[in-house]
Amino acid sequence: MTSSETSDAAPDPLDDYAEAVLDVVERIPPGRVLAYGDVAEMLGAGGPRQVGRVMALYGGAVPWWRVIRADGSPPPGHEVRALEEYRVEGTPLRPDGRRVDMRRARWDGRGHSGARD
Repeated sequence: MTSSETSDAAPDPLDDYAEAVLDVVERIPPGRVLAYGDVAEMLGAGGPRQVGRVMALYGGAVPWWRVIRADGSPPPGHEVRALEEYRVEGTPLRPDGRRVDMRRARWDGRGHSGARD
């Protein structure tokens, strides 16, 4: 296959890190969230920016609203849709109604992982 044949093809296949990020995000239960840095910590690799990059490129295929900033702010540019999802899922919000209550909503990674707790 020549490079011109691949230039119009689908995006590059996911690398192992991107697949791992998306796998973690898919396991976050409804009503729970993780910060970008939490995802990286669970994986033992990368950091918030790397997780954010994966989410920006490929996050539309997973419950992206469950990965947020450490201060409880929804993903930038997607606040309205994310807040709708939080209300539907019963995600605990802060009194301002614009941010997630991280103390109550942060997922500890147990359950839903396919692994033993």
